[in-house]
Amino acid sequence: MIKTENISRQFQSGREIVYALRDINMEIQPKALTILRGRSGSGKTTLINLMGALDTPTRGKIYFNDMEITRLSEIKRDNLRRNDMGFIFQSIALMPLMTAYENVEFSLRVAAYDPKDRRKRAEDCLTMVGLQKRMHHLPQELSGGEQQRVAIARAIAHKPDVVFADEPTAELDTSMGLQVVKVLKDLVTDEGLTVIMTTHDPSMIEIADYVYTLDDGMIIDTGE
Repeated sequence: MIKTENISRQFQSGREIVYALRDINMEIQPKALTILRGRSGSGKTTLINLMGALDTPTRGKIYFNDMEITRLSEIKRDNLRRNDMGFIFQSIALMPLMTAYENVEFSLRVAAYDPKDRRKRAEDCLTMVGLQKRMHHLPQELSGGEQQRVAIARAIAHKPDVVFADEPTAELDTSMGLQVVKVLKDLVTDEGLTVIMTTHDPSMIEIADYVYTLDDGMIIDTGE
């Protein structure tokens, strides 16, 4: 589904050039959970931002469903993210004055989802993540794990081809984090979703279908 060819990302720090990524070659398989692991600063967030068209590489190419996305205009990149990709962030960023249902339904409005189908789709997605009885609660009335599950429902609501999850369990304890990752894994198995997730937590690795380990901006290990 996603292929990178020799991508590198460098930043200017004063007079020094800092490489966040160096010559990354990888392929993301569809309908699988792929984990990018590594310590803080290893380059995994930069990599997920590049694959998610949130940033562009200094050099190299990225293909999404056989289309090169590294040379697309900003408008086309916006449309790609809006229609074909979903994002889950560490900060969750739910609308605090909207219920779980309203947060998901609002994301469908942004994606220009068919108005007559929004209610059912929002309810179906919250049911998929086990929140059918909590969908009319505000974020502050939900636990951290429940809030992150709302974020998952919001990310999958418009039926994207791929979901990017950047450290989605970083603010959760291990038990709750495993529950959240299990929700993602179940969506891969039951709904055919493709998920790319970053983490530094080794307890999450055994759930993944594919694992890429990054260190100092380079892939140092791959596994299944």
